[in-house]
Amino acid sequence: MRFDDDIRWKQRFQNFSRAFTLLRSALEDKELDSFSDLEKEGIIQRFEYTFELAWKIWKDYIEYSGAVVSEATPRKIIKQCAASGIFQSAGINPDLYIDMMLERNMLSHTYDFERFAQALLRIKERYLAVLDKQYDFFVSKVLRNDE
Repeated sequence: MRFDDDIRWKQRFQNFSRAFTLLRSALEDKELDSFSDLEKEGIIQRFEYTFELAWKIWKDYIEYSGAVVSEATPRKIIKQCAASGIFQSAGINPDLYIDMMLERNMLSHTYDFERFAQALLRIKERYLAVLDKQYDFFVSKVLRNDE
């Protein structure tokens, strides 16, 4: 994909695309219990920065679409996307997106390997699908050159 336009959400999507592809490939390559503790920490880190890029794309996209963002926090952006119908058009459940945000928050403040294991399972079984829908939504926007 080429990103010739000087549009912030498209620029950020390019970075998200790379991060998401790395996260997805790590989780699809082998079973979770076959990863070392260091690899698990790496996957958690990939999830954290993929989520950061993910919610910020939504912020950039709704601003570009003309919405006024008074306070750019993940929770407020998620609620604004849900209220505007953007998540519905992308096939994204806003409650799962909130859960993903809470998971990311918890992970950035804990170093318990049991919690990591539980989080990795949720990332693989629940959040990867949400991020995949977001990825597909923005790929379709880029390919159609929607603005």
